[in-house]
Amino acid sequence: MKKALVVAGGLPQITLIQELKERGVGTVLVDGSAHPIARPYADQFYQINIFDIEGVKKIAREEDVDFVITVCADQVLLVVAQVSEELGLPWYIDYETAKRVSDKELMKDIFVQNQIPTSRYVVMQELQMEKIRHLQYPLIVKPVDAYSSKGVRKVLNEAELRSAFEEARTISRSGNAIVEEFFEGEEISVDLFIEDGTAHILCISNSDKVKDSEHFAIFRGRCPVHASEELKTEIARVSQKIADAFGIYNAPMLVQMLTDGKKVSVLEFCARTGGAMKWLLIQHASGVDVIRGVIDLTMGIKPEIKIREPENKYIVNDFIYCRPGVFDHLEGFDEQLQKGNITDYRCLRPTGWNFSGSITSSSDRICGVTFQADTLEEFNRKHREFVETVRILDVDGNDIMRHDLLPDLKD
Repeated sequence: MKKALVVAGGLPQITLIQELKERGVGTVLVDGSAHPIARPYADQFYQINIFDIEGVKKIAREEDVDFVITVCADQVLLVVAQVSEELGLPWYIDYETAKRVSDKELMKDIFVQNQIPTSRYVVMQELQMEKIRHLQYPLIVKPVDAYSSKGVRKVLNEAELRSAFEEARTISRSGNAIVEEFFEGEEISVDLFIEDGTAHILCISNSDKVKDSEHFAIFRGRCPVHASEELKTEIARVSQKIADAFGIYNAPMLVQMLTDGKKVSVLEFCARTGGAMKWLLIQHASGVDVIRGVIDLTMGIKPEIKIREPENKYIVNDFIYCRPGVFDHLEGFDEQLQKGNITDYRCLRPTGWNFSGSITSSSDRICGVTFQADTLEEFNRKHREFVETVRILDVDGNDIMRHDLLPDLKD
């Protein structure tokens, strides 16, 4: 019986573990939390800092695993690549490539070298104003090696810059932060699967952000994307150029871009699928099971990338945030599922999770919900009934759900 070491215990790893079990593969889960939501699904569990390379390697050796794996996780990709390479285990991306797609400084350097459109930038460990005199406000500040939009802030002046830079530098494991020019435009996410070097677009979605002048937490991912055929052609061209520049040959890939409707500016990318419920959005939009594809690649099986038409005209993932409180349970979600107002929902946090009420990154979400409809009117009818009906209760019985952050969809 084969055995896999699954790194990180979030929502996508539940599906990963279930799929591995269907293939007769035993699962050992490691995560930094004592009670990650994927823990009940694994055969064994170890609580460990998943960025502790030696610790993860030790468990992999002791458990005599056949491979190490994760899905939909940004910086964890680098851990899996390093551990796999040092132990001689299979993985779909080598460590050097994983470094280039995980470190935003290396990534931006390669963008520039290969004429991939991106904002002007400077990387520093200490803020030196003379180095950024050529950059125009507003500016974006972010750690070079964080994830889930942690430490990413938009700043309008030097005082805000100094505060944001210190926060980003502190969050960064290397102590480096990027300062780059802000590109005014709509954010889009491009999910692809690279097959023998050819980039196949699976899904292009808009990423709607919580209205906050500083942070960039996403509350909605939606298809179809608002894009002309000319813009879609440019998106495909730039995506293929990224795959070529970084030597991505067989792998999932997520590219985050900004667009003004005509041209694009690449924010960043990674050789993975988007987190939270993105793999479900991709399935509904293209018919491709990306988690199954990652398992196939890791086990030496050539994935079948057969793209079909979207199931519906509107396919939307909404992410729900909370006011302060200790989470107890969801109410009304199953009823909405049975009525067909939602296609599925997934809770991202365990009972007892203490929400501060802050919304600074995707880590602050409580759950995700999928809506599907063939007309805008149908979508908004389903969506309104859902928002007005469901509740998220804390241990005192209070509804802490931020209903106000879930507006109707505009065409």
